[in-house]
Amino acid sequence: MNNKTTLTCNKDGIRLDAYLPEVMNNMSRSYAQKLISAGQVMVNNSPVKSKYKLKTDDVITVEIPEVVLYEAKAQDIPIEIIYEDDHIIVVNKARGMVVHPAPGNYDGTLVNALLYHCNGRLSSINGVERPGIVHRIDKDTSGILVVAKTDTAHRFLGEKFAKHDIDREYIAAVRGIVSENGARIEAPIGRHLTDRKKMAVNTRNGKYAVTHFSVEKRYRKATLIKARLETGRTHQIRVHMSYIGHPVIGDETYGGSKKGHSIVGQALHAAKLGFEHPETGEKMNFEVEPPEEFKLLLEELENE
Repeated sequence: MNNKTTLTCNKDGIRLDAYLPEVMNNMSRSYAQKLISAGQVMVNNSPVKSKYKLKTDDVITVEIPEVVLYEAKAQDIPIEIIYEDDHIIVVNKARGMVVHPAPGNYDGTLVNALLYHCNGRLSSINGVERPGIVHRIDKDTSGILVVAKTDTAHRFLGEKFAKHDIDREYIAAVRGIVSENGARIEAPIGRHLTDRKKMAVNTRNGKYAVTHFSVEKRYRKATLIKARLETGRTHQIRVHMSYIGHPVIGDETYGGSKKGHSIVGQALHAAKLGFEHPETGEKMNFEVEPPEEFKLLLEELENE
């Protein structure tokens, strides 16, 4: 059940996302923006953007979802550790593994496995549900993630991700023949206007998003690409490739049917990750090959 609060604005010209933290106890600006983006804040019974400038006597309605506290538990689950020291862990996440606990997936996640592996020694910045998690990849995307053991490392890496100072490269098999050898896709991504479970190119309230891709190989009915993220929006590569008419194979959420192929989930793999070490400043680069099921898909495409 949501908690509903109704307020009457007593200021003129202040941004909505700045006003809410002033008048609501313990609300951060980022959380206010999240509520606004989710359509849980109305001004005069209409949805608005975070940058909306309030007027005196505007009526603001805020619905705050009930918080369900859940503390992730350590579980002895095998994970592939690529690198580890006292500050960070770099892992190769398997396809099908959820990164952190959430409704419907409270067990068997990467966080559960890491808590067991590290005896609970992970950064606390993201709370008891997401300890150590600086960034995520989707459940059915395989590949590299860096996890913070200390709060200092978490803050450092978080700032690097926010400033887009992290090198991230993916490989993906997409539907159709991509005619360009490479391109830059710039299209804002936000919640789908009618299906809130999906993301979409959304010019109304989407966030700036840029993906660079290059063609590695063309098959009879598909293309293998490399994609580099300049920004890091939810489902970014999946949404952008679908937007240009070449959805990722197996990504049924965004139109990438797996018909005729054995792969489960989308053919998307986080292959490379590069960043400065939060303690030493050393430039670190990691690379992992795609899983066997991805390689099998490429064989299937070759033999079509």
